[in-house]
Amino acid sequence: MRRAIGLMSGTSLDGVDVALIETDGEAIRVERSHNGYLEPLGPTGYRAYSDDDRALLRQALIDAEAVTERSERPGCLRQAEELVTRLHAEAVENFLSENGLTAADIDVIGFHGQTVVHRPDQKMSVQIGDGRVLSRRLGIKVVSDLRHADIEAGGQGAPLVPVFHRALAQASGFTESLGILNIGGVANATLIARDGQILAFDTGPGNALIDDWMRERTGHALDDNGRTAARGRPDEQLLAWLLVHPFFARRPPKSLDRNWFSHKLAGQLTTEDGAATLTAFTARAVARALDHASDPPVRWIVAGGGARNGELLRQLNYHLRAEITTADAIGWSSAFLEAQAFAYLAVRSVEGLPITFPSTTGVREAISGGVLARPED
Repeated sequence: MRRAIGLMSGTSLDGVDVALIETDGEAIRVERSHNGYLEPLGPTGYRAYSDDDRALLRQALIDAEAVTERSERPGCLRQAEELVTRLHAEAVENFLSENGLTAADIDVIGFHGQTVVHRPDQKMSVQIGDGRVLSRRLGIKVVSDLRHADIEAGGQGAPLVPVFHRALAQASGFTESLGILNIGGVANATLIARDGQILAFDTGPGNALIDDWMRERTGHALDDNGRTAARGRPDEQLLAWLLVHPFFARRPPKSLDRNWFSHKLAGQLTTEDGAATLTAFTARAVARALDHASDPPVRWIVAGGGARNGELLRQLNYHLRAEITTADAIGWSSAFLEAQAFAYLAVRSVEGLPITFPSTTGVREAISGGVLARPED
């Protein structure tokens, strides 16, 4: 078993998640509580972005639209990359200090970076953040750039988490058909059939449109527990139009760029009705995932920031018509599931094990990925 730290900064631009797990790249070291559910896999930490940090990263998303080669850093992208690397380093340093650990206690770090471009049809996905600089500063091996090999081999480069989802499901002893829904800025689903086969894909927008809407209309970063949406009424005509977008009819695997949809599509609505419409859009897009399920899940486990949105969970319960629980309720971590996944993927990368599969990203054959940086590099 290796000790690995995973780092995740999602499209919601809220901050850096840090999580430590122990794994050999196949099994995960777990402990069970008295009720049979998993105990936390390991300590976790969080480093929030400041308003200035988020402003720079939002500008980086705009400037990244001009990128035509992966190495290009137009506009503020180089400055943003330096910021992302530094803040991730600080997040790890704080995490180690808080948990009485040193660099020598950690075998590898999985560093996702900050996605600014995701255009798999153009064979391009860019996550800013310098793994080599991070490794030298921390004195720990770092695996980064985990999407590129998949895209070069014909895959979508996303989602990357499903192989970790399957390992967690196996560790938890689930044998029924299972859906795992991670709602970050973009929402993605992993469908695990009773025979262990996995199908994974982005379902559509997650929190990003709701967060953008709330920030513009109220100055708040999110719709706390979905209270604003619960006071509104969805615009059914706008929803019907949104859901005929070709993305939803495409067979998986498939992935979605954060910028494919904009909260401004609801611009003519009141604050409450806009929040209700965008929340309903996320929920109904997830329900469309059932169109592609050969073995529809009898249980859904919801993780990510969306798991804290009560109104979104209520709508998912209505549209999915299956048992729905949050990751936290069964001993998983809603907030840190993706960070844990990147720790797991880093170990798989070091071991040369596949991290993406034809049924998860559409890659031609199961392949490994990631770029390893050592402190001496």
